[in-house]
Amino acid sequence: MSYDLLIKNGLVILESGEVKTDVAVKDGLIAAIGTDLGDAVKVIDAAGLVVSPGMVDAHVHITDPGGGYRDQWEGYITGTASCAKGGVTSFMEMPLNQVPATVDKKSLEIKYEAGKGKLKSDVGSFGGLVPFNLNGGIQELAEGGIAAYKCFMATCGDRSIDGDFMNVDDYSLYEGMKQIAKTGKVLAIHAENAAITDKLGEIAYKNGETTLKAYVASRPVFTEVEPIRRAILLAQETGCRIHICHIACPEGVEEVTKARKGGIDVTCETCTHYLYFELDELDEIGPVVKCSPPIRDKENQNGMWKKLLAGEIDFVTSDHSPCTPDLKDKANAFEAWGGISGVQNNVDVLYDEGVQKRGMSLKQFADIIAANPADRYDLTQKGRISVGKDADFVLIKPNAPYTLKAEDLEYRNKISPYIGREIGAQVVQTVLRGHIIYTKGDGVSTDFVGSFIKK
Repeated sequence: MSYDLLIKNGLVILESGEVKTDVAVKDGLIAAIGTDLGDAVKVIDAAGLVVSPGMVDAHVHITDPGGGYRDQWEGYITGTASCAKGGVTSFMEMPLNQVPATVDKKSLEIKYEAGKGKLKSDVGSFGGLVPFNLNGGIQELAEGGIAAYKCFMATCGDRSIDGDFMNVDDYSLYEGMKQIAKTGKVLAIHAENAAITDKLGEIAYKNGETTLKAYVASRPVFTEVEPIRRAILLAQETGCRIHICHIACPEGVEEVTKARKGGIDVTCETCTHYLYFELDELDEIGPVVKCSPPIRDKENQNGMWKKLLAGEIDFVTSDHSPCTPDLKDKANAFEAWGGISGVQNNVDVLYDEGVQKRGMSLKQFADIIAANPADRYDLTQKGRISVGKDADFVLIKPNAPYTLKAEDLEYRNKISPYIGREIGAQVVQTVLRGHIIYTKGDGVSTDFVGSFIKK
């Protein structure tokens, strides 16, 4: 049989573990796995490379459309090019920071239109749960094909911008969970205590604090743990499936593990930056590394690695949340935008830090970047190298250190806390549904072969 694409001689991560074998692709799908598979129009020699399922980054912010307010933030063209270069074949797009936020049928259609013809990777959409879409908006989003919902228990959005996102109060969260439970979809939650973190931040700012260390101190661990507990209680009450986003402390993970053992349908993620950066280096790096929940100390980071390697954290994401450089370039850390540009450096950093430095198995690596997020959000064609699945791959060169430079980034605004860091592995090729969308030699493909995944 003749195939469209044949990947030969690679160390392929299958559901049963890694094996040196070949993978054949036909009509965008994985058609066969084995040796002596036959001929193909295109052959990739993956000798010396690890062939992993393409990453499903379950937490990415694209600001398209910008609504006249954020037009110079990350758009679909640059955002999906960054995914291609970083080995991310699919991602879950958050319902903010685009304007209008994705909270009903009209805004979802605006978002789909904004991405038409601009996608180099596949995109699954989240719809928002906000206090102002409890009268039909949640149902419209489900009918429009979203994969899941997202809400903020922390303060978010700009109230001076018509149509911007907004955090939930306790009633909106409870009522929204009841409605979302009926759809069967997952509610992803940014869990930080708004009242306490806002007040602590205000006090620190008034006291003249300016550092990132002071910013981190204004968002202590318990302000993550308390809303996670609250969200779990409401999930138990409403029957809503929930997912806790970007947990930054082991204590938060413990709440999820305890609830899961108690029969609650809850999962969690952490982010690459929580596993890589730590408190004592933040002020030297500057506000480009500011995010919320904040990056905590080294002991906390070590605890997060233990939880991840023990299987208590379901997957790892980038929470790619870029902005324009002026919003990061602040002398006072409290005034800087909170968000990290990271989608291009998930796969290489996680492979280096997890597999090469800490002995993570290749099977677990593939699970936390691909299989587990695909399963959680019911992306049935994604996440595994298995016959019949979408032919989505990232080819990784192990033990191949390089230093990231600003000009390496595909982002619209080339800022990232990873710039200047030596990363010990490289993404050398990315394949989306059989299309080669990136090679180290030729760069990102000029083709727009990505599509929206509608559920």
